[in-house]
Amino acid sequence: MIKPDERRNVHEFILLDMAVKSLQNDYDALGNLKMSVVYIKMVDDLLKNIRNDYYNKKRMLAKCKIEVVKWIHIDQYFSDVVLKTPGEDVELRYAKQALKTQTEDLIFKYLKEIYDNAF
Repeated sequence: MIKPDERRNVHEFILLDMAVKSLQNDYDALGNLKMSVVYIKMVDDLLKNIRNDYYNKKRMLAKCKIEVVKWIHIDQYFSDVVLKTPGEDVELRYAKQALKTQTEDLIFKYLKEIYDNAF
């Protein structure tokens, strides 16, 4: 069984993980843009901050003995996440579009933090 606060932490970890993976996948394409230096700097700053929080959240979950084991593709709309917990394994179902939207919101939040502090 997973407690509500642990579930919230798992959800935040999943969003951070998806943000890191999305930014890393897009990183190579940035070199082809005319203003690539600007965009690469922005993504580097984003990745630095998001990775820091990602690893902190991963350590927090590890202290609770919770680990994301795998993703299971259900259909075009849903995926399950299998978690290893101290008791029994837990499956959480996520709507893909909701995760995508929340990941985008998370990235915008980090961008706002970075560039509000810069000026």
